[in-house]
Amino acid sequence: MNKFLDTIFLNNEVRSYLLVAGIIIFLLLFKRLLSRYIASLFYLLIKKKWQFIEKEEFFSLILRPLSWFITVTISVMVIDKLNFPDAWEFKIYGVPTHDILPKIGNSLIILYFIFFLLKFINFISLIFEYRSKKTETKDDDQLVLFLRDFLKVLVGIFGFLLILKAGFNQDLGAFLTGLSIVGAALALAAKESIENLIASFIIFFDKPFYTGDNVKVNNVSGTVEHIGLRSTRIRTSEQTLVTVPNKQMVDSVVDNISNLTKRRAEIKLEFAPGTNVEVIKDFIAFAKNYLNSRNEKILSHTVYLGNISNTGAMMQIEYFTIPFSLSEFNNLKQEVNFTLMKEMNDKGIVLAVKLGEFNVTTKSAPVPPKNNSLI
Repeated sequence: MNKFLDTIFLNNEVRSYLLVAGIIIFLLLFKRLLSRYIASLFYLLIKKKWQFIEKEEFFSLILRPLSWFITVTISVMVIDKLNFPDAWEFKIYGVPTHDILPKIGNSLIILYFIFFLLKFINFISLIFEYRSKKTETKDDDQLVLFLRDFLKVLVGIFGFLLILKAGFNQDLGAFLTGLSIVGAALALAAKESIENLIASFIIFFDKPFYTGDNVKVNNVSGTVEHIGLRSTRIRTSEQTLVTVPNKQMVDSVVDNISNLTKRRAEIKLEFAPGTNVEVIKDFIAFAKNYLNSRNEKILSHTVYLGNISNTGAMMQIEYFTIPFSLSEFNNLKQEVNFTLMKEMNDKGIVLAVKLGEFNVTTKSAPVPPKNNSLI
């Protein structure tokens, strides 16, 4: 048995291969258990500072990237202890394979570390989201989401540069110099992306709207679900998700419906000519009294006879309501309209016929009397 284990295969003993394979298999089988134990230690430290964080919520964000980072890191370190086989020694584009494989291993470690770091940023943003929800202002809510996305971009760029430096031993100074040469071309190619990025900073600092606000921009209206570094996502009343570039959100006229202090409704009624004046006065008094009785939702109102013409008398009703949702506003308008219609029916009030409208009444032609005389 020892003789077999001492056998040299591809510059390494069989014993070394079995040991490396055993460690990797052990990691694959127990990576979740191992990472859960390490995550539990992290959670104990975090729990002392932020007691509102649930354990399962923490694990759902951290556990998977942590387990893969641990598995890949230990696996690369263990494989690195083996001697590189002479039979695998050849060059790819002038680079020997014994240099390529270690660089790939280092790049994998950095890649999974960046993946873990991005998930950890999500966890940190979750902590600050809990805190921001306790405040009345929406500024901190917007700040948390903005910084989360911005930090992810920075970590992604940092990870890319770290792979070039640590993974492939590239001179970052020369790389950045070369990048600056083609920077003008890249800027032209990514002109809209850069404009949208700048617009996201304008939205953040100018604060024309927040996440959760009901807005209308161009032909799109709905609730803002997410403000990103490139675009803003709006959930419409049809439950579709519209993505609007941030540049359009800055350059266009944005109507933030959530910031309204009142909602306005208007009714115009043109009575038919010959309607009794006292009936009109009674109806105006009824409308005023009714609107006064709805003062829990109607803040102010105006009811008056606005115009008299040969087509009839025009009565105008204008009222302002509290700033509730559009559906509640429509329900209130419907209640007011039904009440006024019922009162008009009770009083026998008839509305004027608009110019160009006419009624057609058909009558049966008289039947000529039968003539039974013979010609």
